[in-house]
Amino acid sequence: MNYLQAKKELKQGKVSPVYFIYGTQAFLIEDFTQHLLNQVIGQDGSDMNVITYTFSETPIELAVQEAETMPFLGTNKVVIVKDFHAVTSQKTDSKIEHDLDVLTQYIENPSPESTLVLVAPYEKLDERKRVTKRLKKEATVIEAMPFDDRMMKQWIEEQATTKGIQITKEASERLVERLGFDLLMLAGELEKMALYVGEEEITVDVVELLVARTLEQDVFALIDFAVKKRLDEALVIYHDLLKQKEDPLKLLALLARQFRIYYQVKGLSKQAYSQKQIATQLKLHPYVVKLASAKVNQFNERTLLTFLEACADTDYAIKSGKIDKVLALELLLMKMTQKTETK
Repeated sequence: MNYLQAKKELKQGKVSPVYFIYGTQAFLIEDFTQHLLNQVIGQDGSDMNVITYTFSETPIELAVQEAETMPFLGTNKVVIVKDFHAVTSQKTDSKIEHDLDVLTQYIENPSPESTLVLVAPYEKLDERKRVTKRLKKEATVIEAMPFDDRMMKQWIEEQATTKGIQITKEASERLVERLGFDLLMLAGELEKMALYVGEEEITVDVVELLVARTLEQDVFALIDFAVKKRLDEALVIYHDLLKQKEDPLKLLALLARQFRIYYQVKGLSKQAYSQKQIATQLKLHPYVVKLASAKVNQFNERTLLTFLEACADTDYAIKSGKIDKVLALELLLMKMTQKTETK
């Protein structure tokens, strides 16, 4: 079950006795946990009925024992076990011994007065382990993984609805263009825009006015202006970044990274790889591959290799003291505007 489905069930009052949450998106884990607490304990509920353990510090038997204990002055309690690495193959320095049989017995017959939440903030699970298999069979499993495009749109709409506002499709797309899939930043910007528009809807103009571009988006713009031979606009962005105390060497590294991604995406696309397959192959977020796929037709592979070599030469010239780094990047941008072959 994905995060959005789990949130929907919570809103419908469907609470499971055991949740197993795994994945790398800390924001989703924290957000779901908070909604669960509000649903089970209530915003005015006793903190004594929310007990949190860390798996590397506390035997799992104590967490199970707590879940089996009656709530204090209430009808429900939530027991949270963080960093539940028993479902992974990673090695740890913890000297705590756990009786996982106690846990597997509990999840087969959980207490109706408690909700046990096991949090594993990892991308991959060890499917061979008995506890992993048992949790996947008996518990409500929630994947806190990076969103694809469809889930991102749903999430933004849900966030807007929660704040009592609406956001246009175009505004939602522009927001993702500016911030990418950083959920914490997106949530913060949505909160800011909601306060600004009041009961009105969020439009593209509102996004343009209130949401600043990220550094990565500025690098995208630098490349776009340069390859379109709009040097003046590229230099304006570059000098704005210098005023923001961005190091030219850092900008150079980001430019080189972007050209490398373009080159790899173009090559794999020629081999008929799908965007999802490319993302897996290059270990990139699917959205990064989507953006790159929309841009690679501006270049042929020879041009991309030329730009990568120019970035390497510029890096060497700066680090060997042959040229000032601010001037070096200006010259690189000028070189990029001189010739761009497309195919």
